[in-house]
Amino acid sequence: MKVGSTLQSLAQELRRQLSSKRDLIVPNHLMGHETSEQGETRVLIETADEIESYPSTELFRRQLAEKLKIPFAYFDRMRAEQPKLLDRNVNTWLQSDPNRRAVRTLIRTLDGQARAFLSDRYRRLDHYDLAEHVLPMLQALPGAKFESSQLTPTRLYLKVVTEQVEAEIVPGDVVKAGVVISNSEVGQGSLSVQPLVYRLVCRNGLIMPDFAMRKMHIGRQQESSWEEVAVFKDDTLQADDMAFFLKVRDVVQTCVSEATLQLIAAKMRNTLGIHLTGNLVKTVEVLATRYMLNEPERDGVLRHLIEGGDLSGYGLINAVTGFSQEVENYDRATELEVMGGRLVDQTQAQWSELATA
Repeated sequence: MKVGSTLQSLAQELRRQLSSKRDLIVPNHLMGHETSEQGETRVLIETADEIESYPSTELFRRQLAEKLKIPFAYFDRMRAEQPKLLDRNVNTWLQSDPNRRAVRTLIRTLDGQARAFLSDRYRRLDHYDLAEHVLPMLQALPGAKFESSQLTPTRLYLKVVTEQVEAEIVPGDVVKAGVVISNSEVGQGSLSVQPLVYRLVCRNGLIMPDFAMRKMHIGRQQESSWEEVAVFKDDTLQADDMAFFLKVRDVVQTCVSEATLQLIAAKMRNTLGIHLTGNLVKTVEVLATRYMLNEPERDGVLRHLIEGGDLSGYGLINAVTGFSQEVENYDRATELEVMGGRLVDQTQAQWSELATA
């Protein structure tokens, strides 16, 4: 499993970000866009007192382009080559809706930057609030050990293993039960709770997405005037949050239960009997096409498969999760751990295509 930050440094950064965040519900007719000759973009917001200006991140630009139905490749080309044309496009489409005075957007900022362009129905489930509720329940798990945690620009990850629930895939190959909780504040996925299987012999992590609990970031439309910018307030949702976090507690306990681990371990044992009898290069090419691996990832998985010497479905799963530890981007490393879980749950026909390629 890829090593992340310490729990202490993670908590410090969450506290720091809490004081630096600002969320605004902005009627679109009070919003503008400005691009410098160097390609730096800003969102301009007209308040009652002044024009506020926020530099915008790449994610903000992507979400803005998607909302306005501007292909992002064209958006980025205008940004680099024709910044004034980009501004005319964005500002025209922001103002073009016949009901534009009824259209509002939630703009999320951090450290003075506009980091997300979201619907005003977007339901906040922030990292700090999440951590405040789930860390005590994770720390209370029997033999809980935080194997990896990380805060990336798009997501928070908490990966915990319990030392007291384990199973053997084959003699000497022990796996332990765990859970991964992840969340995005910027529209890059739901809050999810998923079982994590931790293999001791190589410190690989495998995430089972089909067992997941997810909470979508969709809520009721936020109340504010159509004629002014409002700082986002959401006190009325606290009771709903509390009920939700009680469900999270129950799912966490299910994820690390003996019954769940034994179910997953049985699925993993089944892959021991899948023999990779075809060309290994072609097997990994089929895998890469199915799960959208790029060339360096494909080569890395193939290398791990050959070096591991286990030419079975189980060996292929471990090649994927083993390679994930080498991937620099933490989000992508976690996606590869999820890919390992998807391989465990493949149908016989899907395995046959890989095994005989």
